[in-house]
Amino acid sequence: MNTLVKKNAEPAAAAQPVAVECEREYIRPVVDIYQTQDGYVLEAELPGVSKDGLSINVEGNLLTVEGRRSAPALPESEFFYRESSAADFRRVFELDPAIDAAKISARMEQGILTLTLPKVEAAKPRKIAVA
Repeated sequence: MNTLVKKNAEPAAAAQPVAVECEREYIRPVVDIYQTQDGYVLEAELPGVSKDGLSINVEGNLLTVEGRRSAPALPESEFFYRESSAADFRRVFELDPAIDAAKISARMEQGILTLTLPKVEAAKPRKIAVA
């Protein structure tokens, strides 16, 4: 069975920094991927990332999700204590050839990005009637 992404042993955990690319450090957002009858659904946690700070690209068989969370500006004050800061999020997934890349759709709601990745018609299960 083909998969949405290359299999790699990743424990389920909070978003973690990854290697520095082009002098930028990216945080890998936590994702859930599940299969439906019509395709796959990918849900990524992108706290603090708005639609304007989000970029989703498909190039060849690679799906890239990038986001930018800006640090909130507080007028005439200093932080007393701060654990969140500006961050760049990035994940790259290898798409299953059965996914129809032209029909991928995205929705952002409450910091959760939901990508719907439909299968091409030829890959969907179908029932054949006997005549």
